[in-house]
Order: sequence, then structure tokens, then C-alpha cells
Amino acid sequence: MSVDQLPVTATLVFPARLTPEALEQAAAPVAVTLDESARNAVVSCHDFLHLCLAEGREIYGATTGFGPLVTFAGQRQAADQCENLLFHLEVGQGPDLPPAIARAALLARVWTLSQGRSGVSLAVVDALRATLATSFAPAIPEFGSVGASGDLAPMAHAVRALQGRGQAYLGNTRMAADEALAGAGLVPLELTGRDALALVNGTSVTSAAAGLALTALSRSLAAATALTALMADVLGCRTDFVVPEIFEALGHDDTAGQAAILRAHLAGHTPGADRPLQEPYTLRCAPHLLGAAASSLRHARQVVTDDLNGVSDNPLLFPERDVIAHGGNFFGQQVAFAADLMSITATQMANLAERQLDLLMDPHRNGGLNPVLAELPGRDHGVQGVQLAATSLVANMRRRATPASMQSIPTNHHNQDVVPFGTQAALTAHEQSQTLRLLHGSLAVALVQAVRVGARRPTTTDGARLFDALDPALSPDTPWATRVRHAADILDIATTPTVPPGR
Repeated sequence: MSVDQLPVTATLVFPARLTPEALEQAAAPVAVTLDESARNAVVSCHDFLHLCLAEGREIYGATTGFGPLVTFAGQRQAADQCENLLFHLEVGQGPDLPPAIARAALLARVWTLSQGRSGVSLAVVDALRATLATSFAPAIPEFGSVGASGDLAPMAHAVRALQGRGQAYLGNTRMAADEALAGAGLVPLELTGRDALALVNGTSVTSAAAGLALTALSRSLAAATALTALMADVLGCRTDFVVPEIFEALGHDDTAGQAAILRAHLAGHTPGADRPLQEPYTLRCAPHLLGAAASSLRHARQVVTDDLNGVSDNPLLFPERDVIAHGGNFFGQQVAFAADLMSITATQMANLAERQLDLLMDPHRNGGLNPVLAELPGRDHGVQGVQLAATSLVANMRRRATPASMQSIPTNHHNQDVVPFGTQAALTAHEQSQTLRLLHGSLAVALVQAVRVGARRPTTTDGARLFDALDPALSPDTPWATRVRHAADILDIATTPTVPPGR
């Protein structure tokens, strides 16, 4: 019986399509099951690998050295060859990745290995499944991958932890990996054949981090749209900026879609008498900015979902065709581009939120409300500090938005002479997604404060529902920083993302 008694929160069945949303489920214990055809495919591919080795076929990483040392023979014993690989890749530096990302990476790796193209033993797949059913997470350093032969260094640390070496987490507690395994009721992983290479030679950390970023940003897009509508409502703005004729003329479907969501949020809205004919761009052009964000996230969803459900490894084995193919299905350029696009998209959404916050604080544009939304200006300072922090967050996001996907630096004795840095791109996108939540939390706090200092209560059903979810949770006695975080958490629950159909 496992010492780790946390209940399994979800069941995922291979070969169903793995979605970015499913990656979030792996933060808690999750049951992963393989149907009989998948188990047979893994066994068949493993048997084919050993048949080829018995026939004396040359197979990268099984009979050869690694990387630029491919022209040299590797270790003769399979277990020694696994150790040969892992030892030289245990080189990561920097802080640990969040356990949720580490566990999502294990789930992504299960999905690619279960397709029966990597030659791993069924025991390896079952060991990963058993791990995911507990709260165990390997401690994976942030830096070390260039994303060109997959996430070699990060996954090497993950494998070491599964072997009971290095560090790991049990729940949120960091400890020696062997202690974490014992606490989870798991046994150390044993490797044979090309098990070690198959575990590290793919883009699982990259696709996992990008998938988690995408899921968070999809929620943030929904939050940004709802907050924009709430802002227009409490300020009494005209709603001409979302009429359907404008977007029929524009011709961008995603922008028309976001405008339609805004119209739905604003159903029943009664404009005030003192708003100008045209609002500043932070409101009037919000459908266009949010629509462009929706287009970017739709593209990212296609790329990340394809990556999660493809096979990232090298070489690939095709027993039914008697083929071993050596190629580059570990080169994470697709997700690198998509992740950088997500970072840029998140930053522009942050710019919008901060400028909407600024508009709310300005008596010349907020309908004459007190400056910085202070209740007694000078005796208190309203959301002045909230905006200062928001400005800092936006500046950080702008700096972090520099693309990683074209920062190629030749490495690995010029074997990896062009690299995509997809892991850094994906981890940055994930960081950006978490920062953006705080920008939206800041805007939500300001909207509640605006009503408290004299703006009208929302006139729409959706606006009133969102305001009533926020207002009681943001006590005036609570520090502003805590209110911002509470508001961000509420927005995650109170706004529903629109997820495009899967491919």
C-alpha cells in the first residue's frame, strides 16, 4: 500500500487525444491507462528492437556513442549504455521547475512512448503511469536544454529521480529522490535497451510547459474579455464598438468571435449620459486586440496539441515495415515558435490590462471618480500602489518577450549546429501566463474599487455576476497585494474560456 494516499483526480486513457487542459490534471495524482492495442504496440516495438540488435543492425544510441560520438561504439551492456547516457546529461542548473510542469512532462512522455515507436520496455511505460498516480515529481533544473535533441538535460534529471537519485518532490515537499519514491510507494526505475535514450530524447518538457501556458492564457483571454465588458458597464460606455457590422466588415473571424462574446457580456447594458461618442482605444479597440490574441492562441493550440500527440524521439522503429528510421523528431522548432508567439500575445494583453487600469484611475476619463480611486484622496491612496506594481509587472513581461526560438547557438561539437531553444521559449511563455494573471487581478481590484468610490454597479447580468463574485472576496481590510492574488484566482473560476474544437 502506498504511503502517498492522495486520491486520483482524473483518468486519462491512451490512445485518446491528449489536450493541453489534460496536462493541468497531472498536477495531482492521475490514472493513465493504456488499451490493449497500445500495450501490444509497445511490446512489439521493444521485441523488434532486440531482434534488430541480435541481427547486428546499427542503431543510434544502442550500438553507438551519443551525439557527435556516433562514429564510436557505445558500452556493450545495455544497462551500462543507459548509465553512459544519463551520467553526461545530468548537468542542469538553476532553480527547479514547478512540480506541476515536471509531472506534465512525465505525462507527455508517457503519451509519446505509448505509441510504440521508441522500443522501450513496457515496464518503463508502466513505471511512468504508476508515478503519475502518486504525488511524486522529479526535481528538474530550469536550464540545460537547447531543445534540439529534445529536452536531454531536464529529462535526464527526471530519470535520475525515478531511479531514486538526486532530488524530488512528494506533494510540495522537496527531499532526496529515494525518500520520495519510498513515500509514494514506488520502486526505483530500472532501465535496459534504449530505455534511457527514449526517456530523454524528446520534447516533453517543452510541450508540457507550452501546453500549461496555453491553458492559462486561454483563461486569461476569457478574463480579459469579461473585465473589458465589466469596465464598459460600470463606466456607462456606449457599446457601438462591439456592433456586429464592424466585424463583418473587418473579416477576421476570431475578432468577430471576441466581439460577440463582449456583446453577450454586455446584454442588457444601459449606457450612461456623460460618456463620449468614442472611447479610448483601451476600450474601443479591445475586441481587435483580444481577437488577435484569440487567433494566436488558436494557432498555438494546434501546434502544441499536435506535438503532444506526435512521437518525439530518435530513432523511430516501425516493426510492421521492418524499418528503423534515424531523423530529427526531437527538434522542437514548432513549439518554440508557438511559445514565443504566446509570450508576445500575453505581453500585449498585459499592456491592455494596465492601460485599462490607468483609465479607471484618471478623473478626466473615468467619469469624474476620485483620482487613483481613493475614497478620501490624500488620507488614503486608493489603487495607486496597485498600478505601480502593475507597471513593474508589465515591464518585466516586455523584457521577457524577446523571442528564444531564433537564438540559435551551434553546440555539441557542431552536431547540433542549429537549435530552436524551445524549452526556454515554453518556460518563458508559462512564466508570462502566470504574470498576466496578476495584471488581470489588478484590473479586477480596481474595478471593484471604482464601484466602491462612486461608479455605478453593473447593469448587466454577466457584469453583476462577476462583480458579486469579486466584491465580497476583496475586503478593504486585506492588503492590496493579497486582493490582487485573490482576484486572479476568482477570475480563473468565474470566467469560462472558449476553447476551439480539437483537431
